[in-house]
Amino acid sequence: MAAPAPSLLVVVGFGPQGWGWQFIAGAIVTVEISVCAYAVGVIFGLLGAWCRLSRARLPSAAGAAYSTIVRAVPELLLIILLFYSGSALLDRLLAIAGLGGTVQVSGFAAAVLTLGFVQGAYMTEVFRGAIEAVPASTIEAAQALALRRWPVFRLVVFPLMLRLALPAMGNLWQSVIKESALVSVVGFSELLSVGKNAASETKQYFGVLCFTAAVYLALTTISGFGFLAAERRLQRAYR
Repeated sequence: MAAPAPSLLVVVGFGPQGWGWQFIAGAIVTVEISVCAYAVGVIFGLLGAWCRLSRARLPSAAGAAYSTIVRAVPELLLIILLFYSGSALLDRLLAIAGLGGTVQVSGFAAAVLTLGFVQGAYMTEVFRGAIEAVPASTIEAAQALALRRWPVFRLVVFPLMLRLALPAMGNLWQSVIKESALVSVVGFSELLSVGKNAASETKQYFGVLCFTAAVYLALTTISGFGFLAAERRLQRAYR
């Protein structure tokens, strides 16, 4: 006679049959992927916004093409493409440069680079709109103080732009946490992968997957409060 399936509390617990430690490890990996991808997305977004706002035709066209094309391609397709084709591409570039050796793109690197590249396309439009919303008179006043372009951006434009862009940046952070689950398709273990394995082995599909969804909800809710606190802090001088 087959042994009865363990209860949901046993499955998500820390006992001999529990998957609690695996869920914690998976949640940590999910947060690591999300944080790294978000940072990469901010960098790509700032570069993309600079290109979009450039008066030169070539950078402006490149920025527009980046934000338009990348947002139209599914993230899952990009992850699979980079994971399976990235190593061969890097090896070919090394051979062209006269350098030997091989490069293996890990699942973590593929997830971070791909999600960051995609997030950067959305960040580009967020930063572009926020920068254009900064009053031109404020920038002209900073330039009247004989400040160069980089100090004007760092001391004047960026703080004002950040206040306007932060709500949309919070939404993109929520999005990257959920999209980090896509890395499970290339065999990389994160929160969703742990949930699927636990549900498959214990046959507690509904309960375990609902618990996995609850962990994602906890991550997005806690981080959402963090972004809300940052928004309130930046808005103090304008109340």
